[in-house]
Amino acid sequence: MPDTASPPDSLPPLWVALLPTAALVGLLFFSIAVLESSGHIPLIAAAAVAALTATGILKQPWRAIEQGMLTSISHALPAVLILMAVGLLIGVWIAAGVVPLLIYYGLHLLAPSYFLAAACLACGLISLAVGSSWSTAATAGLALVGVGQALGIPPEMTAGAVVSGSYFGDKMSPLSDTTNLAAATAGAELFDHIRHMLYTTTPALAISLAIYLYLGFGFGAAADPAAPAYMEMASALESGFQLTPWLLVAPFLTLFLIARRSPPLPALLAGVFAGCCLLLIFQRQNAPNGLGSVISVLYGGFVSQTGKPAVDELLSSGGLKSMMDTIALILCAFAFGGVMEASGMLARLTRTILSGVRSAGGLVAATVTSGVGLNVLTADQYLAVVLTGRMYRSEFEQQKLAPKNLSRAVEDSATLTSPLVPWNTCGAYMASVLGVATLSYAPYAFLNLLGPLISLAYGFSGWTIEKADEPVSDGPAAT
Repeated sequence: MPDTASPPDSLPPLWVALLPTAALVGLLFFSIAVLESSGHIPLIAAAAVAALTATGILKQPWRAIEQGMLTSISHALPAVLILMAVGLLIGVWIAAGVVPLLIYYGLHLLAPSYFLAAACLACGLISLAVGSSWSTAATAGLALVGVGQALGIPPEMTAGAVVSGSYFGDKMSPLSDTTNLAAATAGAELFDHIRHMLYTTTPALAISLAIYLYLGFGFGAAADPAAPAYMEMASALESGFQLTPWLLVAPFLTLFLIARRSPPLPALLAGVFAGCCLLLIFQRQNAPNGLGSVISVLYGGFVSQTGKPAVDELLSSGGLKSMMDTIALILCAFAFGGVMEASGMLARLTRTILSGVRSAGGLVAATVTSGVGLNVLTADQYLAVVLTGRMYRSEFEQQKLAPKNLSRAVEDSATLTSPLVPWNTCGAYMASVLGVATLSYAPYAFLNLLGPLISLAYGFSGWTIEKADEPVSDGPAAT
C-alpha cells in the first residue's frame, strides 16, 4: 500500500482534479469578498475537499494523502525559519533606528519637478527596508497621494507610482514574505532568487521611472506648498530617533554577508544581532529596561510613539509574533498543495496546461499566465505564488532548468499583478488605503504591468534562462 507523497501512476480525470480547485475558488471568494475574512479557513476547507476527493472518488489511502501534506509542509519550513528571523529583524531594526534612517533618506529624494519618479523611488526604498508593500502604501503612499494632489498631479498617477515602488521593494527585499515564499516553493536559494530577479526588475524599474519623469515634466516645476506633508514626517523621525550613519552598520553587515554568499538565515541573524547592539547604544529611549526591552521588541515588535499617526503606523511593526499569521497561511496553502500533488490532481491540471508546451519559453509563458490567472481566480497573492510554484516545479526540473527561473517567473506574475485585480486582497487593499480605484491606478502602475511582459520576453528569447548548475547565458538558451 503506497504511503509516500508521490502522485499515482495513472492520473485522475480532469473533472475530478477540478473539483477541489472549484471548491477553493468558491470558498476563497465567499470568505474574502463576501465575509471580508481571511483565507486560512477556506484553505483548510479546500484541503479537506481535496482529501475527500482523493480518498472517496479516487480510492487512494489516507496515509499517502497525509504523507503528501507533511512532505509539502516540510518544503515550507526553510521559508518559515527565515520569516521568523525576518520578524526579529524588522522589529529590532525599527527600534534601533535603522529603518527610520532609511525612510528619512528616502523622503529627502522627493522633489516637485520629479515628483512621480521620486515617489516611486522613495516607496521602493521604504518597501525595500521594511519588506512590505502594504505598510509602505498605507503610510508614506497615502501621504504622497495628498502631496501629489496639492501639486496638481492626478491621484491615479501618484497611486500608480506608489504601487510600482512599493511592489519593487516588496519583490526584491529579503524581508518580504512573498519573496521568501516564491523561493521556497520553487526550491531556489533566497539570494540566488533575488539576484536573478534583477534581470527583469531592473529594466522594469528603469522604464517606469523614465515614464514617470516624462509625465512629471508635463506638470511643470510648480511651487511646493505641500512640502510640509512629508517634511513633518522627516521631522518626526528626527525627534523620535537618533539618526546617525552608524546605524547603517547593520544593513551593510547583512549585505556584506549576502554578497559573500552566506546562507540567508545566518546573514539575517547577524543583522538581528547588530540591530540589538545598535538599539542599546543609540536608542536607549526605546530600550528603557535594557535587554528586557530588546527581548520584548524581538518577540512583540516595536510600537512607535512619535506623535505623528502616519509615522507611528509605519514604524509599529515587526517581531516574531507578527509573522505567525503569514506562517499559518503558508502552512495551510502548502497542505492544500500537498494533497493535490500526492493525489495526482495537480499533475493532471499541469499536464493539461502543458500539453502544448515544447520549449523553455513556453514553460515560462505557462508559469506567467498561471500566476496572473490564479490572482484573478483565487483573489489571493499567497495562493497564486504557492500554486504556481508547485504546479511547474517538476516540469522545470525535467527540463533541467534552474529553480530560480521558476521563482522569478512566479514573482514577475503572481506577486506583481496582485494589486492590479480589484477583487484580489492586494488590489482591494491598495484601493482602500490610497483612496483610488484599482482600475484607475492600474494603467499607471508601470512596473507591475511591465514585469510579466519582460519575463515573457526573456523566456522566449532564452536570455538569462539558466540551466541547472550552469552559469547565466548571454544568449538564447536551448529550447
